[in-house]
Amino acid sequence: MSETDPHQHHHHTAEADDNLERATEPTLSSGEAISELPEVEHAPPGEPMLDVVNVDARYGQIQVLRGVTFKVQDAEIVVILGANGAGKTTTLRAVCGMVSTSGSVKLAGREVRGRDTAEIVRRGVAHVPQGRGTFPDLSVLDNFHVGAFVRKDRKGIEEDVDRWMDVFPRLRERKSQSAGSLSGGEQQMLAVARAMMSRPKLLLLDEPSLGLAPLIIEDLFRRFSDINKETGTTMLIVEQNANLALDIASRGYVLESGSIILEGTADELRSNEAVREAYLGA
Repeated sequence: MSETDPHQHHHHTAEADDNLERATEPTLSSGEAISELPEVEHAPPGEPMLDVVNVDARYGQIQVLRGVTFKVQDAEIVVILGANGAGKTTTLRAVCGMVSTSGSVKLAGREVRGRDTAEIVRRGVAHVPQGRGTFPDLSVLDNFHVGAFVRKDRKGIEEDVDRWMDVFPRLRERKSQSAGSLSGGEQQMLAVARAMMSRPKLLLLDEPSLGLAPLIIEDLFRRFSDINKETGTTMLIVEQNANLALDIASRGYVLESGSIILEGTADELRSNEAVREAYLGA
């Protein structure tokens, strides 16, 4: 079963995008350090930020996840590796309440399974879906403001707009352009900045490297690592691009046909023969 979202907008092929970006966009930004980003709210002492236990998920009669169990500690980066159709996207949708599930999903110690998506977002989860996750017809600046819809602190929102535009200077240069007119790399930056505008406790990233040039991907993952260190934001990344994901993650899981078949530290997974063959091109 394909995990591709039918609502994605693809104006170019991945290859065309790749070639275009290699020529026009060597890195996402000037690479300056992130300064003065707000610290996020943390999980209570001793509680993981995300605790998923024995989760099944289905679309109608079709079961996609079977007994999935994993956890992400507070301020940790964890990666879930899996091939197309393994259930990676569905795993993130299960956390967000976007698919029918059974089992337990706890956020910072509180059960959220069965809650609606809007409430889960209000409790501190931000989701960057596969294929960017921006509003293509809105301006870059309006996308920032949409990301802050759960907040009421107008002054703090404007300060965050400014901070994230410092992190991604390309977005400041293009703030009045429509999001749909940006390159693939710029759209992915915007998707991340828009998600961070809600000051999430937990950021879910669904194949952020998809369709991007290698240099762009490398810089993007460096940014994820910087954001995690500077703000303490917990991150769960699902990826096929194992090399870079394992570079920034502390731990990982391998998902196959809807079940977790392997878990370990990033180093353990990197040296595992089966993982090397399937995901590291070794």
